[in-house]
Formats: sequence, structure tokens, C-alpha cells
Amino acid sequence: MRKQIGHIISGSLTEGLVMRLAADAPLDQSKAGRFVCIDGGSYRFFSLISNITLNALSDDFARTARAIDGSFASRILRKNNFFTTLAVKPLIMLDSQNFKLPVKTLPAHFSPVFEAHDDEIGLIFGTESAHSAYFNIGTPLDMQSPVCIDLAKFAERSNAVFGKTGTGKTFITRILLSGLIAKKAAVNLIFDMHSEYGLQARQEGSNKHFVKGLKTLFPSSIAIFSLDPESTRRRGCAPDCEVTIGYDEITVDDILLMSEELSLHPTALEAAYLLYARHKKQWLKVLLSSESRIKELAQELGAHVESLGALHRKLKRLELFKFLTPEPTEQSVVKKLLTYLDRGISVILEFGHQTSMLSYLLVTGIITRHIHHHYVEKTEHFLANPTQNAEPQKLIITIEEAHKFLNTQAAKQTIFGTIAREMRKYYVSLLIVDQRPSSIDPEVLSQVGTKLIAQLNDDRDIQGVLTGAPDSSGLKAVLSTLDSKKQILAFGHAITMPIVLKTREYNETFYKEVCKDAATEKSANELINAIF
Repeated sequence: MRKQIGHIISGSLTEGLVMRLAADAPLDQSKAGRFVCIDGGSYRFFSLISNITLNALSDDFARTARAIDGSFASRILRKNNFFTTLAVKPLIMLDSQNFKLPVKTLPAHFSPVFEAHDDEIGLIFGTESAHSAYFNIGTPLDMQSPVCIDLAKFAERSNAVFGKTGTGKTFITRILLSGLIAKKAAVNLIFDMHSEYGLQARQEGSNKHFVKGLKTLFPSSIAIFSLDPESTRRRGCAPDCEVTIGYDEITVDDILLMSEELSLHPTALEAAYLLYARHKKQWLKVLLSSESRIKELAQELGAHVESLGALHRKLKRLELFKFLTPEPTEQSVVKKLLTYLDRGISVILEFGHQTSMLSYLLVTGIITRHIHHHYVEKTEHFLANPTQNAEPQKLIITIEEAHKFLNTQAAKQTIFGTIAREMRKYYVSLLIVDQRPSSIDPEVLSQVGTKLIAQLNDDRDIQGVLTGAPDSSGLKAVLSTLDSKKQILAFGHAITMPIVLKTREYNETFYKEVCKDAATEKSANELINAIF
């Protein structure tokens, strides 16, 4: 039998409800973010605790209690004249047939409030056994029942994992990606800046223990492309593809994405466009090989000499990247990557020691630009004759340091902003991983479907992640109570209602549950050899 922990004494539909805590209910077990159930007669209202307040019938009682604290009289005063109230926000309600409904009414005065039962978690959030797209991501505070996210809905929109440095964003992301791969909800492209997703990674909070990467868990579903193949081999795996990119594959738009990192003045970018208009795909090779004739080249283009000279100096840094070559490559790496994705094989692009933000911006920009063009064509081809053409499989692109791509200026000019705003209809979405959500364009944040938020301290970041959230003031209070590890606030399109979770452990038990047949799979490279 469930234990009643209090009753409703006031509230409103917009501001939420006020619950009086029962005298025999331990205060230290009533935590912000905890899940409770209100019995409203015709409906059960499922709610989050967002605030806790200590009250006294009068200030005189409070002064008296301090003076005689610890005595028998003090205990009597506490019982009769002091009480605790909790702010609770109903977020969903169930009718007598257990149908989930939006909250459009309220429970009456004195409606009893109970601890939520484990069985009710499955009713609210679904279960893996009942739906093939549901995936367990954690448990509510002080409960053991799994909370599931709907991966089919998750793949429909761009989503985000936010949290300050050290809160376990990568582990949360790895759990989500494991679910997407295991459930075949989407094919994935993961820009792995720090080589944490493919083979193995250090366990959170440990310098000695390692956890398995996605390639280890799903060898037939993952291909590793590497900008630093020697680094990949040293970590125990031959890459499925060694990435080499020709200068002819780099456009001025790719440079535009790096303009802040390179401190490029707009006039230098204008010179780049003039250079491209004259020399087309050879523009970068011509520029980098013209050190002794910049003045002559500027006169030929009608460009400002100093602007062209600045462009040349800044882009000379690209010659340090071993994965770039002045000559065209025999086979486009981008086309090969797209072939893997079209076959339903997810790709992890490892950067190895090429971890500068400049290389990250350049490579992600080139590849994502081609993906945009490819998926627009695929979608148009499908829509032209849907009865004969296969519907494109949804693609999720995982990017870290997302504020570099999606700040207010970049989001309006680059391909990542286009994808975040418009590409859902073309089967492409983003999984944004970032510690500085306040630096991301508000319009992009408003398009994010589902957010999983670890601890944040900066008020601007907290305000940013709650853009468009229901009851943002209540959720802000909940966010402030999160532990620094293994706790998240999850809400949005793919999860039934906002809830605070202890995240699922990424360990041997997890491996067995998400990929029971991983040991018998063949490598992705073997499966695709016939294509190449």
C-alpha cells in the first residue's frame, strides 16, 4: 500500500500546487525533482516537486521554539504550529482507463499526495517490452523503475545534451547513441573530437578503468573513419577508412565557419569569394601557392592586397593538417562516408591528435555540407514517387562544442544552423553536446526537441536551456538541485513529461542488455567490401 505524504492546500493551473507535508513524513526524503502522484478522484496527477518551504503559524511560535529547543514543549509546538509546504507542478494526468492527458484541470483541496509507485512509471513513460522504440535512460530519484525515452520521436527532431564540464555529458550521449543503434531508430554520424566514442574511453572519475566504445559493442553497425590513423591503430583498431581531403573539396563556405577561429575580417572573405569565382575548385591551392605573388594575384582579381594577404597568412595554417592534400584524391572520402550511411552503418569520425578547433570546424563543415545536399536529393527522389523509392533512414549528426557552430552569427550563415532549423523534413537532425548553451542561437535552442541537462551553474546557461520549456521557473529551481554526476533533468518531444533522473550505468550490465549478440557480429568493413 502506498504511503500518503501530504495533501493539497492551494494552487493554480498556471503556477502549480502547494502541498502540505504530512507530520509523519520525513522532510529529508522530500527532494526537489522527486516524482509524486496526486489522487484527484477522476484523475491521477503526476507531478515534480520544485521547491520546499518551512512555515510557522506565527513568528511568535518560531521565537519560542528557538528559546526552548530540544524540550518536550518544543516538540509539541513543532507538531501543532510548524509545517512544511512543497511546490508541486502537475505535468500529466491519467484517467480511469490510464490514458495520458495534458493537465487542464486541478485536484480539489485536501486531495491526498502519495509517493509515486514503481508500476506507475511504466504507465507514464512506457516500457521497453511494450514498445520497440522505447529505451531505458535512467530511474527517477529514490526509485528503481526505468524511465524510457521514445527513440522514434527522438530521431524526428534535433536534440541536446547540456551540462558543465565534468558532469558526464559524453557518457549520457554514449547511452543515447547505444539505444539508437541497438533499436535501429536512426543511422548516426558522430564527430568524435576526443576519440571517446569508438573503441574505449576512461570511466568517469577514474584514471585506470575503461569502458567500451560503440565500435566494440556494435562492430557490424559502426565504421570508424580516422583523420589520424596511427592514433587509431595505437588504440587497438585499424580504421575502416583513413581520411584524406583534397584542397579542391574545400569551399569558401567551409572557411566561413572558421572565420571567428581564424579572426578573418569580412574583407578577407570577400577576397576568398573573388578567388573562387576566378579559379573555382582550385582557389585554395592557388592561394596557398602564391606567397610570392600576392600583389599580382590581387590585381588580377580586383581584390584589396592587404585583405588577400591576410587571407593567405591565416589559411597557411591549413598546411599543418596531415589529412589535407593539395591534389585531388583518387576516391572522395565524403562519398565513401555517404555510402556507409546509406547502407545503415553509423560512422564515427575520429580526430586522434588532430584536435584543434580549426580542424574540427573544417572537417565537420565539409562533410555536413555534402550530407545536406545528399539528403535533400534523397528526400526529393523519394517524394517524387514514394511507392517505388525507399524512404530515407533518419540521420542524426552528433557534434560537440556545438556553440562554435550554432552561435547567433554562425547559425544564420552555416549549414549547421540550416540543419537545426529546417532539415527535419529531409530526415537529418543534430544531437548537440555542449557546456555553454547560452552561446547557442536562441532560435536554434527553440527548435531542439528533447533536452537532457546535467548540472549547470551559470544563470545564462540555465535560462538558455529552458527556452520553450513548460514551467521554466519550476524547472529552473529543480536544475539548481542536481548533483554534479549521474543526474539529469530530461524533458521535451521524446519523453512524456519533465523528470529528474539518475542516469543509467554504462557498465557490463548495460553492455549485455543493449547488444546481446554483439560478440557474433562481423565488422562493418567486411559487410561493405562488396561496394568498393
